[in-house]
Amino acid sequence: MISAQGNKATSGKRLLFALVLTVSVSLWLHPAFAAPSPDLWPRWQAHVPDSMRVVDHAPWDIMLKKYLVTSHPSGINRFRYGNVLAADRQMLAEYLRKLQTAKVSSLNRKEQKAYWINLYNALTVQVILDHYPVKSIKDIDISPGLFSNGPWDAKLLAIEGEKVSLNDIEHRILRPIFKDSRLHYALNCASLGCPNLQPKAYTVANTEALLEAGARAYINNPRGARMVKGKLYVSSIYQWFQVDFGGSEEGVIKHLLQYAEDGLADSLRTYTGGLRDEYDWSLNEPE
Repeated sequence: MISAQGNKATSGKRLLFALVLTVSVSLWLHPAFAAPSPDLWPRWQAHVPDSMRVVDHAPWDIMLKKYLVTSHPSGINRFRYGNVLAADRQMLAEYLRKLQTAKVSSLNRKEQKAYWINLYNALTVQVILDHYPVKSIKDIDISPGLFSNGPWDAKLLAIEGEKVSLNDIEHRILRPIFKDSRLHYALNCASLGCPNLQPKAYTVANTEALLEAGARAYINNPRGARMVKGKLYVSSIYQWFQVDFGGSEEGVIKHLLQYAEDGLADSLRTYTGGLRDEYDWSLNEPE
């Protein structure tokens, strides 16, 4: 027979477990926990500075030119996932297969930068196509773990014998190796709140121009930064990845001022009211 004291102890353990679980889930859902910190994967530091090897991104360029809508009045580029032909899906799959056969460690740094950006964006589009129709990329829960949310931790590729996920590409390779905050304007998460998917593949020749254009376009679009009744609203990107934008709200504003135009720039120069952030995870497809 179980004593009353034993019942109390059991109930106490259950209550403690429920409390820990609730707090854990709450923390996991909090924006501050929504993005991993840069965590260098040393394996991918290898490169050949004077390498002349070039990776062919023509198939990805074709996909973008054929299915990306760049004239939407919102200023947000949309991808026509529902219109992608079977032959083009096969072309995309073959492109990703070829990228997995590339000897990435034998490329120079600039070629590697373009390689990883294109790989991330093309893989994201393939993930959406594999699960389409879907309202948000966050609904594609293929990542391992009890609290998986989205596809970012799923090991979807194998490069030079290493299994790689989207999060690996962004947080363990691109961010810690290149230390370029503008990468956040290059990597597209298939959402309306995200910086635009660019209408052409990244190459050594155009990466710098595309990064600059991406930053300027995003910051001067309402989803990037805007003033409302004297308050500054910014994309949650600047909160999640604040470490990449100066490590403080003041650092974020300083970054925004590098690209802000007209009235926004004027407001930012004297602004001291703190940041309010938001993000739209809806799929970036035409209405």
